[in-house]
Amino acid sequence: MILFRGVMDYQNTQRPARPVDLSLPVPSPLDLAFSGERFALLPGLADVHVHLREPGFSYKETILTGSRAAARGGFTTVCAMPNLDPVPDCRENLEKELALIERDAVIEVLPYGALTKGERGIEIADMEEIASSVVAFSDDGRGVQNDDVMREAMTRAKALKKTVVAHCEDNSLLRGGYIHDGAYARAHGHKGIPSESEWRAVERDLRLVRETGCAYHVCHVSAKETVELIRRAKAEGLDVSCETAPHYLLLDDSQLQEDGRFKMNPPIRDKSDRDALIEGVKDGTIDMIVTDHAPHSAEEKSRGLAGSPMGIVGLETSFPLLYTYLVLPGIVTLPRLIDLTCVNPRRRFGLPVREDDFTLFDLGASERIDPADFLSMGKSTPFAGWEVGASCRLTVCRGRIAYLDAKARTQ
Repeated sequence: MILFRGVMDYQNTQRPARPVDLSLPVPSPLDLAFSGERFALLPGLADVHVHLREPGFSYKETILTGSRAAARGGFTTVCAMPNLDPVPDCRENLEKELALIERDAVIEVLPYGALTKGERGIEIADMEEIASSVVAFSDDGRGVQNDDVMREAMTRAKALKKTVVAHCEDNSLLRGGYIHDGAYARAHGHKGIPSESEWRAVERDLRLVRETGCAYHVCHVSAKETVELIRRAKAEGLDVSCETAPHYLLLDDSQLQEDGRFKMNPPIRDKSDRDALIEGVKDGTIDMIVTDHAPHSAEEKSRGLAGSPMGIVGLETSFPLLYTYLVLPGIVTLPRLIDLTCVNPRRRFGLPVREDDFTLFDLGASERIDPADFLSMGKSTPFAGWEVGASCRLTVCRGRIAYLDAKARTQ
């Protein structure tokens, strides 16, 4: 068995996780019906970019179903984005989300606070009154278009010692697009989103980071120009980090299909973008890999590329895909993947690390991704049918079982 220990020692939080089944004792890894180097005991994975849809959109996902899906994927900590109803832009609204988390989460769920009221990009949220209860501030799902508003948000976040987590999108460049403005869009008559809509917004934000000195994190990087901008910003010494997601590393727009499960924001881009992202992962420009888990109902995602909402699910497939298609071919090492999915997100966002948070992966599995088996209410993934060579067998959060696969029963 491969053991990974001692990632970092952060201050523990006190609220106990709620287990899926309190009657199940935590088995010692040595008691499990496994042997050899096939299994890896890893620290609990962390995802700083998920959409759990509650409150407001519980027909898509709930705190309960989303956190169960996360546990099945090996995650013990996830950070929930604020595009909810009500938006957590003040104490009253945030308390509604916190109550649901307290009641239903089977792993650690940490909420984001909104940057602007209602995520409308006009008036700054009540950042000071919610800062102590949120992991960072973001208007994810919408880019802040106004320079002055973003400057003020950065200034206030810096004073609160919080990170600005930016959805980078210049709306003036979208022109009604919904997939990448590339060969597939042109060949099939679709409206395209240019990469410039992303990297121009990042370029603007980096200028404001130079002015304000705030800690800044770029969401779901998809374009090669963005990778280079962040690389230069880091060389300059700016307090900047970024993330990408498995679909940007494993797919390009030549693999698109006329199906809503291939539609997300930002879109899957050109092979040259994918290559640049992989290089960014390898050289450390890209700090972490997140899922951007964004469930929708089956009916909503049945409307094709043009009519479906943007967003796919990923919590249950992320690590198996990354291990199979990045680690096994030798693109990155397993320790590097642990950095990207656990160590770096926890370090950047000050997330706790506990000895009683861990996950056990079968690295000799041979399984096919089947959305019908997902614990998430969302089933839309471009990876349906893909073969993976890793599977989570056990996830423990705060010493309690959050997920136990049927194949992981003790002898």
